[in-house]
Amino acid sequence: MKIAVIGSTMMDIVSYTDTMPQAGETRCVSGFHIASGGKGANQAIAAAKLGADVVMMTAVGDDMFGEQSLKNFRKNHIDTSLVKTAEGTSNGIATIIVEASGQNRILINPGANEKLCPADIEAAGEALAECGLFV
Repeated sequence: MKIAVIGSTMMDIVSYTDTMPQAGETRCVSGFHIASGGKGANQAIAAAKLGADVVMMTAVGDDMFGEQSLKNFRKNHIDTSLVKTAEGTSNGIATIIVEASGQNRILINPGANEKLCPADIEAAGEALAECGLFV
């Protein structure tokens, strides 16, 4: 059974700090990384890692983060035939600041995620009809 995941794709930009900066304050971080993310993308990858046949329906930007998101899907054996590349639009990003206590604060720019619309889902009707489960 094929699973269709229709959802967001983000690139997470994560910084780690001992304490959150106050308004107007600049602090050094103790660590930093960039990772593929997004609620939909994470669910698609989790299902694929469990052995499911997954098709992802999302929109990615036409920037380096959109390219990285597509590479991540392909690396995890996810069908990207329903992934839309939004011309002239950045990929969705999440800026995440994590305190030593584990508390975090997240700012998101939905970017290309806002370019996926009901008409895209309708246009993919035949491909989606092959799926037995939708997330």
